[in-house]
Amino acid sequence: MNPVIRFQNTSKRYGETVALDDVSFDIPEGVVCAVLGANGAGKSTAIRLLLGLDDPDSGSTEVLGMNSRTHALEIRSRVGYVADQPPLYDWMTVGEIGWFAAGFYPTGYQAQYESLLRKFDLDETQKISGLSKGMRAKVALSLAMAHRPELLILDEPTSGLDPLVRREFLESMIDVSAEGRTVLLASHQVSEVERVADMVAILLNGHLICLERLEDLKHSTQEVVLTLPDADSPAPDIPDNVLAHVAYGHEHVWMVRALNNETLNQQCAEASPPAPLVRTPGLEDILLAILKEYRRDVFTHDSEISASEQASEVPR
Repeated sequence: MNPVIRFQNTSKRYGETVALDDVSFDIPEGVVCAVLGANGAGKSTAIRLLLGLDDPDSGSTEVLGMNSRTHALEIRSRVGYVADQPPLYDWMTVGEIGWFAAGFYPTGYQAQYESLLRKFDLDETQKISGLSKGMRAKVALSLAMAHRPELLILDEPTSGLDPLVRREFLESMIDVSAEGRTVLLASHQVSEVERVADMVAILLNGHLICLERLEDLKHSTQEVVLTLPDADSPAPDIPDNVLAHVAYGHEHVWMVRALNNETLNQQCAEASPPAPLVRTPGLEDILLAILKEYRRDVFTHDSEISASEQASEVPR
């Protein structure tokens, strides 16, 4: 079965900024896939490439078996899309904007839109200009879902919404996937999407760090905390698959996949620090550790460049 979404060695730059760097992954049908990462990680760029709103510099993207570069209009007609700031006609009412959108879709769109308005408790006589941000988000979601798209793409859809509206919004994604349709949800609200996501993709600085089932990632990842005698003491090498390693003075934290506890205890015993503390982290713990390591590496790299530039300016 062909994947609903496919990235094949996809790269995209904007000037000196690398938005995506040789990214490859597939997303199957019938799942909620959360794309996580800090601002600037490449999430919105990935969505723009999928929808054919921009072209990759190299590689390709496919949606529903169609190349995004050559079939952009057909893709956008079959996909539902909700941006973080949905463009809505403020002078229309909630009902009028649905009637207007129905002209671009097959018969049945209007009836489904009205059904969604009732589900989200929206008043079709109210002007768009008078809606709260949460109500506007519900209108945008209703417009995106009324043609029952095979794929629903959401770009930071719950940003700035109150907790109750965010929960209603996200729980509706479970209904979509239960019908065999697919949801791609780009967000940095980790604790919230953790409740609804089947799969998780982590992007950092345009690189894909991991893509897999959320339960597999959580069940196979352990947090190792080791307190050394002082900040200058060398940390032991962890031979397993390390997702992140962050030091806080004399305390070190690792996020490790498929941890070998016997090997870990043996190495720590040889290095003579106290016994390590091993615990099961949540998705937010895993992501934060990865982000902290990335920021540390960037800071170190920038500091080395700055020091090198300063040295080159010293008169000989």
